Amino acid sequence: STDQFMKALLNKHKGLWEPGILLTHVTMIFTPTYFKPLLVSDVAIIPKPTFEQKIRMTRYLIDVAHKLGISNPNVAFIAATEQVIPGMEATTDAQKLKELWANGNFPESVCDGPMALDIALDAESARIKNFDSPVAGNADCLLFPNIEAGNIFYKTNTKLCRAETAAIVVGTKIPVVLSSRGDTMDVKLNSIALAATIGK
Repeated sequence: STDQFMKALLNKHKGLWEPGILLTHVTMIFTPTYFKPLLVSDVAIIPKPTFEQKIRMTRYLIDVAHKLGISNPNVAFIAATEQVIPGMEATTDAQKLKELWANGNFPESVCDGPMALDIALDAESARIKNFDSPVAGNADCLLFPNIEAGNIFYKTNTKLCRAETAAIVVGTKIPVVLSSRGDTMDVKLNSIALAATIGK
């Protein structure tokens, strides 16, 4: 299981983690319902990331995108709505992340949010909702507000949309594969390929 796997990575004597470094999960999803691969985080490790963790998760997503040849990735900070609502942490965190991007904290990327999933992935939805953004309908990376949202998105794509995936842990000393125990052999092979590519 994931928790047992992570215990091994975090082992003080033989693990692959250095104190102070955030370990998180990045999944690459190839779904027939979207016109390009998606990088998403986090669907497996961090249940409810803090704002500081979201900053580092965003940087990981951008770094993985760069290593895959996406020079200026579009990053969407996902929430249930594009409106900033004080009682909805996902929206307020997304607004602060966007402000960090505007102040130059996430170079070589375009970041926007809060953004509902339909706006991030469908330009027509963005047009109807009058949401003007270069990320809308053209996202390369999705940062989910919590593990439930990310995990449901991942499993919906794999089980209902027949998506192909690759899944890795980032922040470790060397590339680490972490796919679901229920994943196919192809997914595990894809994950090894992704880990090898970003580990160069």
